[in-house]
Amino acid sequence: MSNSVHTNAAAAIALQNLTRTNDRLSDVQNRVSTGLKIQGAKDNAAVWAIAQQQRADVGALGAVKQSLDRATSIADVALSAGESVSDLLNQLKEKVVAAKDESLKTQSRTLLDADFKALLRAISTAVQNASFDGGNLLNGSLTAGIQFLANADASSSITLSSKDLSLSGSIIELSLSDSLLTATGADLALAKLDDSITQLNQALGEIGSQAKQIEAHNTFVTKLMDTLESGIGNLVDADLAKESARLQALQVQQQLGAQSLSIANQAPQIILSLFQG
Repeated sequence: MSNSVHTNAAAAIALQNLTRTNDRLSDVQNRVSTGLKIQGAKDNAAVWAIAQQQRADVGALGAVKQSLDRATSIADVALSAGESVSDLLNQLKEKVVAAKDESLKTQSRTLLDADFKALLRAISTAVQNASFDGGNLLNGSLTAGIQFLANADASSSITLSSKDLSLSGSIIELSLSDSLLTATGADLALAKLDDSITQLNQALGEIGSQAKQIEAHNTFVTKLMDTLESGIGNLVDADLAKESARLQALQVQQQLGAQSLSIANQAPQIILSLFQG
């Protein structure tokens, strides 16, 4: 290799090596600071695209989970109100059976009938207030029930059926027009009451089964989201233990490269010494 003040091949090589080391060091520092080995499409287009698709699915499943959480809340409110109605029907039975006693005086019957009507109004109030976020499964306003999201592309759904617990309906046959003022009225009320209790228990059982299904599906969606997030991490997360070791090695290489470049830059000084007298 000739000695020249115009061309310093050793310095050029040292500079190339130092630049390459600096580039690799910058990449490692980015991975350490972000925790990601693939931050964008230029790092690995195929893997980045897969990760982005999975992130989209996780976001969609988040919306599904919100829908299922709302379904759970609506079902819980409906069941709580339904159980309250069931308790009120049990109290009604005590009043109705007592009214079948033909020896009762008029005043006693009047009091029993007043209690009877009060309990019926309490049932009506419970049904009308069994609402969560505008959804009421018990007052007959939602004849088709409510559908909730079941998967990420919204192609399937889970339905909560509505049950009309309004007075004088298909489930609660009793109405405010029923009376305990006579033994005959008490007989008619008891027949309706027995049917209402049976029908209500069946209706609540169906809501409870659907609520259980929603709860199980919600648990599955949560696990699926966790699995997808773990999969995304496997694709794009950096192994910080390895990156730490690379960082240490590259920092040493950077220092050595800087020293090599410094030594190579001093080569023209040797030429100057050749012309000294």
